[in-house]
Amino acid sequence: MASITDVAALAGVSAATVSRALSGNGHVSAATRGKVVEAAETLGYVASSSASSLASGRTRNVGVVVPFVDRWYFSAVIEGAQRALMERGYDLTLYTLREDGAARASVFEQFLLRKRVDAVIAVSLELTEAEVQRLHALHKPLVGIGGPLTGVRTLTIDNPAVARLCTEHLLALGHTRIAFAGGSLDEDGAFDLNLSRRQGFAQAMHGAGIDVPDEDYRSAEYSIDTGYVAAKQLLGRPHGRPTAIVAGSDEVAIGCILAAKDLGMSVPRDVSITGIDDHELAAFFDLTTVAQFPQRQGALAVELLMDDLHPDAADADAAPRSTALPFELVVRGSTARPAP
Repeated sequence: MASITDVAALAGVSAATVSRALSGNGHVSAATRGKVVEAAETLGYVASSSASSLASGRTRNVGVVVPFVDRWYFSAVIEGAQRALMERGYDLTLYTLREDGAARASVFEQFLLRKRVDAVIAVSLELTEAEVQRLHALHKPLVGIGGPLTGVRTLTIDNPAVARLCTEHLLALGHTRIAFAGGSLDEDGAFDLNLSRRQGFAQAMHGAGIDVPDEDYRSAEYSIDTGYVAAKQLLGRPHGRPTAIVAGSDEVAIGCILAAKDLGMSVPRDVSITGIDDHELAAFFDLTTVAQFPQRQGALAVELLMDDLHPDAADADAAPRSTALPFELVVRGSTARPAP
């Protein structure tokens, strides 16, 4: 069986460099890392994870905490994080933290300790001050996605700006009677996501000098079925029907498209519909939407964690405490100028 010394000899480097290259602990140039990996593969050398953990005090395991695992956005973020972690030789342990009470507390007080994770990523999850303090007390690097989390490096998307972009797209097409279908204002687990996207819509309409009646706001909890119900109420009334709908997510928008078709309406001839996310089904439904690149969010969170875990490889203090995430309007066939 090949040893670390054999790998070092074949790669032309020291055993210490082989250890750093394969463990990710410490700085090694990309070219050197490539030579070490090639030599290890040639010799069939696999580093002992238990020995590495004992030597470094780390488990090479990152905990990812999410409110849901059955929704596209969260699964996409997890996929992006997992790929980035695998490239660096790390494992991922997933925790669902939707409910309150003893089950939620046990994640912080028992499971994160029992699994001995090296760091934690919290995805679109509102943590209490006590929960954040527990994480900091573990002396584990922590990155939030969709914050804000007090004292935590956070990746954030400008949700009001995202909703304004959708609305302004419809306004530019000539729509004036535009409705909003999005999450209820009291829905848990999404920070101010529901309120901020609704506010962004309202800001764009107000900027265009248009007052939106209360009946043009409909609750839909970021799922296809609730979007369907909301659109049935908006489009089924005999008078004052909107010519366009801004949906708080692509899943809600897809529900709106299905409802319009069931009512015998054509999208976009009779009603234009926009979403937010660029869901994997968005192109299939020809949906105009705003892409927020969730897989890229997961990968970026891992990069920030690596800065904290390996400060000698990057200047972690130079990294911003909050990072704005990119988004982009993707125009497809679900929007058009309103019919005369």
